[in-house]
Formats: sequence, structure tokens, C-alpha cells
Amino acid sequence: MTIVNDDEAYSGLAKLGAAPLWRYLGDLFRPEPRSAAVPTVWHYESLRKYAMYFAEHLPIEDAQRRVLMLVNPGLQEPPATVNTLYAGIQILLPGEQAPAHRHTSNAFRFVIEGSGVYTTVDGERVHMHPGDLLMTAGWQWHDHFHPGDDPMMWLDGLDYPLINMLETGFHELHPDEFQKSVAPDNISTRQFIHGRLNPTWARQASPNTPVGNYPWAETERALAAIGDDVDGCEYDGVALEYTNPLTGGSVLPTIGCQIQRFKPGFVGRPRRHTPSVICHVVRGHGSTQVGDTLLEWHPNDVFVIPGWAFYQHRNAAWDEDAVLFTYSNEPVMKALNLYREESL
Repeated sequence: MTIVNDDEAYSGLAKLGAAPLWRYLGDLFRPEPRSAAVPTVWHYESLRKYAMYFAEHLPIEDAQRRVLMLVNPGLQEPPATVNTLYAGIQILLPGEQAPAHRHTSNAFRFVIEGSGVYTTVDGERVHMHPGDLLMTAGWQWHDHFHPGDDPMMWLDGLDYPLINMLETGFHELHPDEFQKSVAPDNISTRQFIHGRLNPTWARQASPNTPVGNYPWAETERALAAIGDDVDGCEYDGVALEYTNPLTGGSVLPTIGCQIQRFKPGFVGRPRRHTPSVICHVVRGHGSTQVGDTLLEWHPNDVFVIPGWAFYQHRNAAWDEDAVLFTYSNEPVMKALNLYREESL
């Protein structure tokens, strides 16, 4: 068969499952990254009333996990918050228990409000308090129980968009629905939370942190110890990284977590980097300019900085700190030698 013109050639290639590279070069090899995610802020006070409504009208037995997903307008199908990460607001009422399951996705919880809940991770009960960062590495059994008195809410962070993109997602329900406690409560935290003093009997290094809970009391103590004696990072203020005590690296191989304190009147220097960042406001009021979008934030709000977008943080107050908990896919970028940044 003789090919007589371009139209016939291109349509014939398509039928063979082939395509001409020269028609796609501009999209496949871009001059710089162009994120599908857009700068977005979710205001906690607006979300909270919906969380309370579903807590009252949707039994936990029907939901398994009663979570409001924070879906980026540019990443709706499948839903994600930034390109490889997800954020959601979970609520548990007194007397409720979320059944045990495990998945290959790495996860953590950052507690927003309430008290009394504990999560059981591979047989260890880890108690939750506002500001605590609780870890659940991939394929660890975990469930949640609330024997306390008030509703409890926390931020869920997972890397399932990345895991699903790599087509490596597995999920399994626990055969007994709920786990039995087989270790002393909070033992992983009590062994490792002392900074440079690590147990000699637990030196097996892993890309996952051995710490079950990074308590807010310890985080706040670290910030207070620094005080106003250093200026910190010109972009992110006094920024401290949660680390794996055995490796000094990130808490999870796909997720890096930080606490960032902006002194009163802080105005950061603009920069951009390849990692995407999800920010949760622990306290304070301020704004972040992301590209052409100004995101104004308040306590417990969540906002995102897509990868390779210029951002600039500001603390709106002259008499109080602003504190952000942030997490990003920086470990992935660095592991693949894809980390890049530049400033204005």
C-alpha cells in the first residue's frame, strides 16, 4: 500500500498505536515545569460545619473514615491536593472507632482540635493531642478509637496520588476489624524523642521514622529554645524539619514535614522550587503570594504551593507569631535528583 499524503500517514500511524514525536515535543519536553495544581486555600471554619454535619448524620460504620478531602481545582479526577500528595480533614466522635486497615500509601496525622483519641499502629497505642504529628508508614496496620468526651479533628496527609500514579497501591482490612494492643502505649515516642539520645538496641535504619508521635509539647519547646536569637530562613522563617532519628533524613521516604515560625511582621523573600507544598496554619494570620494569587490564611486553614511557583510568606501581625505545619514531596525530588530552586 502506498501512502499518498500526510493525513493518511498520520492516521495510519495512529491505527498502529504509534505517534510522531515532533508533534508532541513542546508538551513532553517543556522549558520548565507547569503544575496542574493551582494555588488554593481551604478555610477551616467553613469546612468545620460540614464535618460536624456528617459526624451527626453519617455513621462511622458506613464511612470507615469520615474525611473531607481537600481537592485542588486543577486535580479533580482523580482527586488530589497537589501532584503527589493529598490532604483531608478527619473527624471522630466520642465512643466511635474507625476500623483497622493498611495500605501501601504513607500517611500521617496532624491534630487540629479535641482530645482523647488514640490511634493504634501495628499494635502500639499512640495518643493524640492538638499539634501532635503521628506517623503511619506504608503497610502499617492502623485504627482510631475515641474514648474521650469531645469531637476530635485532625489533618490527614497521604502520598496516595504518587502511589496510584506508580500503580503500586495495595489496601487490606484487618481480619479482626480492630487491633489488640501488644506494646506499651507511646513507647516509640518515649524511646526516640530525646533528640541525640537514641536507644542502642534499635539501630535498624529504615526510610520510615521509628517515632510514632512527634508531640507538640516538644515541637513548641524547640521553637521556644531558639526564640528570637536567629532570623532563620529568609524564605520560610524559623523552619525546623521533623526527622528520622536513625538516619537524620525525612520522616517518610515520600513526604517531608516541617514546622515554620514567622516572627511578627515577617516578609519572606520570594522563591520557587520543584517540590509541591501543603501548608496547615497552626496559629496566626497572614498571607502567601503564590504566582499571581494572594492566599490569605487564618488558624487551621490549609493552603497549597504548587511546584515551581514563586511564593512569598507574610505574617500580617506585628505583635504575634504565625506558625505553619508544612509537608512536601521534597524527599522524592531529592532522591530522583530533580530538586531545583531559584529566588528573586
